[in-house]
Amino acid sequence: MLPTDSAPTSQPLNSIRRVFPRRRSYVFPILLAAGCLTTMTGGVVSPVLPEMVQQLQFDPRWAGMLVSIHALATAVFTPVMGILADRLGKLRVMIPSLLLYSLFGILGAFVPSLGLLLVIRALLGVSSGGIAAASIGLLGNLYEGEERSRVLGYATSAMTTASIIVPLVGGWVGQTNWQYAFYLYGLGIPLAVIASVGLRETRSRQSSTILGNQSTPLVKTLKQASIIEVYILLAMAAMIVFAVVIYTPLYLKQAIGAGPELNGLVLAVRGMGAAIVSAVLATRLAKLLGPRQAIALGFGLMAVTVGTIPFLHHIEIILPTAVLFGSGFGMITPNAYGRLANLSSAEVRASVLAIGTGFNSLGQFISPLILGPIWKYAGLPMVFYATAAIALSTALFTLCRKAQ
Repeated sequence: MLPTDSAPTSQPLNSIRRVFPRRRSYVFPILLAAGCLTTMTGGVVSPVLPEMVQQLQFDPRWAGMLVSIHALATAVFTPVMGILADRLGKLRVMIPSLLLYSLFGILGAFVPSLGLLLVIRALLGVSSGGIAAASIGLLGNLYEGEERSRVLGYATSAMTTASIIVPLVGGWVGQTNWQYAFYLYGLGIPLAVIASVGLRETRSRQSSTILGNQSTPLVKTLKQASIIEVYILLAMAAMIVFAVVIYTPLYLKQAIGAGPELNGLVLAVRGMGAAIVSAVLATRLAKLLGPRQAIALGFGLMAVTVGTIPFLHHIEIILPTAVLFGSGFGMITPNAYGRLANLSSAEVRASVLAIGTGFNSLGQFISPLILGPIWKYAGLPMVFYATAAIALSTALFTLCRKAQ
């Protein structure tokens, strides 16, 4: 028997069951697992990046691209994969993408050339884009109305939780040999098997013709100033977070001699703060302050915490600071995606959300492009000061837009 709705602790479970009937309750975990793979694409490499740079003697200006090159491919190909998913079927896109994800991910362990490694990781990003587009499309067809915000919160929290676990596991596995961390990409293979057996896609008449009907409303939706603003905020948030993901391990190795395990721990507690706030506080803060103010507060908190990194030399202070940084990010993401969902009609919502994912990936990609030269010519502390300035400027931009 299902728990009654009167029990407070049963509300999240009941919400999921209302969205996914009991006979299809396994659909949600499978789609979340697929989404979590997309969050680990860069997180696997980040804890072992210092060892890779040292052993393979990569140029510091371009080494950070190893963690983010996949994001450019994801940004470009997620909308393309969304179109293919609508035409061919979402499972026909997701399952091959999962298999290719594992193939290109594992290959990265055996390529010593920076140029070829960047190509392989770009192909990994294309596969990740296919997974993201297909999974968000399937989720978009399974819920509506009030349940939409709840499921978005669950999905954000679950994927953020994955960002906690992945650096820990990546750092632990890569402690012996950095190449071992790349084997974690092999998780896409069993998930592809599970998805092929456990998921079934119902193709409606509307879904088979949607491409012919939605282009005009999609273009109109994307022209909205509010939609463009949210896309910019998602890109900026991802850029700031990836600055921490890429450069904090390098700084901690230089400042306190941190290895992959400790770097993985620091990145993990950052994700812990994001997961807690995403699941518990983000919606409440939005109701209390307003979505725009909650997003601005998140950027402000990230600005303060990232700007203090060059002054931190003790792990007892580094870990709480990382949690606070993650909390700032946790205020931004669910509220931003919630705004996108509310600003778009059901007809184009999946496409609008998928493009938002593309902007998130774009922000990850441009992070080392902008900050890499600063690292090379001005040093790591200046990277964090520049990132703090960007976060603070974005917070002020968000508040100024409110005043207009």
